[in-house]
Amino acid sequence: MRLDRIIRGSGVEMPGGITGPDITAICNDSRKVIPGALFVAVKGFASDGHDYIRTAVRNGAAAVIYQDSDALERQTQGLEQPGTIFLKAGSSRHALAIAAANFYGNPSHRLTLVGITGTNGKTTTVTLLYRLFTSLGYNCGLLSTIANYVGNRRHEAVNTTADPITINSLLAEMADCGCEYCFMEVSSIGVEQERVAGLKFKAGIFSNLTHDHLDYHKTFAEYLRCKKLFFDSLPQDAFAITNTDDRNGMVMVQNTRAKVITYACRSIADHTCRIIEENFDGMLLKIDGHEVWCRLVGRHNAYNMLAIYSTALALGADTEEVLVGMSTLEPAPGRLETLTGPNDIAAVIDYAHTPDALENVLATLRDIAPERPLICVFGCGGDRDRTKRPEMAQVAQRMADRIIVTSDNSRTEKTSAIMDDIKAGMDISGKAKSLFIEDREQAIRTAIMTAPQGSTVLLAGKGHETYQIIGTEKRHFDEKEIVGKIFEEMGHSDVARKKTAEK
Repeated sequence: MRLDRIIRGSGVEMPGGITGPDITAICNDSRKVIPGALFVAVKGFASDGHDYIRTAVRNGAAAVIYQDSDALERQTQGLEQPGTIFLKAGSSRHALAIAAANFYGNPSHRLTLVGITGTNGKTTTVTLLYRLFTSLGYNCGLLSTIANYVGNRRHEAVNTTADPITINSLLAEMADCGCEYCFMEVSSIGVEQERVAGLKFKAGIFSNLTHDHLDYHKTFAEYLRCKKLFFDSLPQDAFAITNTDDRNGMVMVQNTRAKVITYACRSIADHTCRIIEENFDGMLLKIDGHEVWCRLVGRHNAYNMLAIYSTALALGADTEEVLVGMSTLEPAPGRLETLTGPNDIAAVIDYAHTPDALENVLATLRDIAPERPLICVFGCGGDRDRTKRPEMAQVAQRMADRIIVTSDNSRTEKTSAIMDDIKAGMDISGKAKSLFIEDREQAIRTAIMTAPQGSTVLLAGKGHETYQIIGTEKRHFDEKEIVGKIFEEMGHSDVARKKTAEK
């Protein structure tokens, strides 16, 4: 594709009368530049693409989009640049997103793209929408924290919202293989960094807004603003589907051009829901007067299911078919996954890593089995928002009978320092019922081996992740494997029974 067509609408202009060369690839990583490629220099959170312009040119870049003129001068001083075209952008992030969309043929216009933003519930909602619409007979795509799917082909995911090149290449692959829908997580960081600029969304969903990512956004007001930008950018023919039980639900859509659809479990809305009964196997919901049994549990999942229902109807699906499909949906990986073991111990694995998410999960486990002792194992990620650490400690102290504080993805922080931040949120009573064990596997083993009969042991924070990041090393760490091994050592487990049956 010619360079002038790629940059159309990006705010970047070609030198007078020049259409530019045919571009072979678009890159924001100089290591991936091939001869004839367009390299876009973007200043990132950890590194600055402008520092790699020299490498990109040497690797054969036909054109470079940049934002920082001083950096360009430093990088090109004394550099042979035969034929390389340099184009200045007001925002290289915005230019990258628009150029990527153009390069891949604006694939979001060739399918129905649905995005969800919010602090909690994004992964569950998009995953189950993908599964629901697949069960209804549609060819679908999924862009999520856990994995990306093109039809039934899995691609590994790195970020909640990928970079614009990855997003558009995957959307193009979906459109080319006949996908009619794509369901996508949209993070606040992804919005702020314009990774979704140039995409055409048919629907945007708001789940909730609580404490998270303040290490990046610095203030809650800025966090809210970035979420709201997603709805501000929706086109007039789109749907803005919002949770009005959240105090920011209507704030999100106050400036949107899209048609607003509301859902709620505690107030009047276009679509409403209440929990009739629940246990570890699922819950019976009443949605808009229809009863449906689903295999998820918890008030937070009632909201997720209602968001799925509201979205499906907005997209024109049949009510009865949607309800039947919802009754078959399995939870997303690492979301309230339960393994049972000896002494009637239930180990529950969940991704809860914010104060609100941890409170939702603990409240759900209390509601389902109020008589069972409740043990909470959790940690907090390193190099991330420190202010939520004492808040999570306060939630655990208030709602759990016993607590074991341990590591999560400590990254380059000392685990002991993270645990000290958590401990600072506890009073004397909280510390008295807590153990502090740095090694997460040992913490899990201690929690299960010392649990009273009939206990529920919540392992919070890792969920679907099968790794742990300590320092800069990414180590294999699968909590389902660990729990299964501990239960097998104890002589009884779901996993042990399954292995026996397979022999």
